[in-house]
Amino acid sequence: MHMALYSVYLPTRIPGDRPPFLLTVKYAARGSTGVTQIAFGVLGFLAVLYALLETSSWARRSQLPNINFMIILKFLAYFAGSLANVFFMVTLGIGIYWLIVFKGQQFSAVEVTLPAAGGQIETNFIIYLLCALVLKSLDLIHMLITQLTVSIFLIDWEKPKEKRTLKPSTGDQGAASSASAWRTFLIANEWNEIQTHRKVNPSLQLFAVLLLLEVVGLKNLAARDLNVNLYPGPNAYHAPWSLILRFGIAASVWLAVGIVQVVFSVVLYERFVEDKIHQFVDLCSLSNVSVFILMHRCYGFYIHGRSVHGRADVGMETMHSYLRKEEENLCPLRGLVANSDIQTFEVLLTDRMRALYDRINLSLMENPRGIRARADLHELRLKSYYALNRFLVSFFEHRNQDMDYVVKDKFFLERIMDIEFQGPGDLSILYNDDGALFSRTLFYNHELLLLLFETLVFSAVDLGAQDFVLATIVTFVVQKLVRMLRNALGRRNLADKTLVEKQFLI
Repeated sequence: MHMALYSVYLPTRIPGDRPPFLLTVKYAARGSTGVTQIAFGVLGFLAVLYALLETSSWARRSQLPNINFMIILKFLAYFAGSLANVFFMVTLGIGIYWLIVFKGQQFSAVEVTLPAAGGQIETNFIIYLLCALVLKSLDLIHMLITQLTVSIFLIDWEKPKEKRTLKPSTGDQGAASSASAWRTFLIANEWNEIQTHRKVNPSLQLFAVLLLLEVVGLKNLAARDLNVNLYPGPNAYHAPWSLILRFGIAASVWLAVGIVQVVFSVVLYERFVEDKIHQFVDLCSLSNVSVFILMHRCYGFYIHGRSVHGRADVGMETMHSYLRKEEENLCPLRGLVANSDIQTFEVLLTDRMRALYDRINLSLMENPRGIRARADLHELRLKSYYALNRFLVSFFEHRNQDMDYVVKDKFFLERIMDIEFQGPGDLSILYNDDGALFSRTLFYNHELLLLLFETLVFSAVDLGAQDFVLATIVTFVVQKLVRMLRNALGRRNLADKTLVEKQFLI
């Protein structure tokens, strides 16, 4: 058990002496180890419950009734992410605690000394921080793998002006059409662009944090003395740095700047300037292209982009007339259901629906045996593309009674817990979504994960080098590498799943 030393000054009157004097009483009090252990116990238990809930939700959405290796692996991945949050909260709490107690004691009668440099408390603190970084890195890898393996398909609703027949060798009469492919390419490019779109500007984040720490001088609060002067003179005494205080001030500044950016982006910028996520939904409607995404085996998202005007492959004048009709409410609403403007949905498919989807989609993903010529493979994939497009169009138009769906709202508790209490049964389910939850397949919906990961990278480098400039450079490089990896592999997955060649994805 670690101990912390306190000095308490008590006014005491000695008999026979008129003026009172201060009697110094020093005592050893228990340090923060006991509180830290309690915090780890309580938060660790909550982390296990959260991981179990997430794993249960994933298993239900993947139609996996029995425990297998994948379920265990998913539980470990979710538990790593939640346990990383526990380590981060505890280390941040320790850092802020010592900042407040130690630096604020000049206004108190209690004298508190910092944990000794290189002592057990500081060593444990560093271990907690490194554990948080390692576990949060695993959480980031899990998120990347999930996003880079989603199944995505762009549904073209455009009716061809005239039909022509493919080569007899394909056996798909009337499959090809004269409808322009550029609308699909446009949607694919926009999706490719928003894959790494975030609420926080990473470069601005680094610049603001470095400005506050180095130029404003907040780093001087991490010194092992009671001085709170942000601008000590060149001849002033500079006490050694405290690793705990250094992390406390660095992590607090990073999170504060990040929270300010998120609030500004959501409350002001997206509302009055530009909201790329909802603009993407609008662009789908103008292009007459829907987006069908499967994040898990039987769970995903649907963006209804079918044009209320029936056509989108039109001239500029006609497109402007379409927009004027919508502004004047002279046409139906854009929603999937009549008299509704909801265009985004959570999708819960039946096992039969997913099996048929995979069977049609198989030749798009693989090179079947015996198909060696590139031209033959291209024709086969093109044939599969049209077949999958017709299949999804017929599904959303309720043409197939054996594989139909219903549209409903989630219960309040289902929304809070992010789980579906009832399975799809014989019908697939589309849950109304007014929060653009399809952004879970993008960086946009994982801002907290990215923010905590970057905070840990920045703080870990600084604790090793005690140099905020170097920590900024390393964090910038890590940010760029993660973004480049997500862009490159996401672009490849998008090209493979949508049949849009990579050279068309700018």
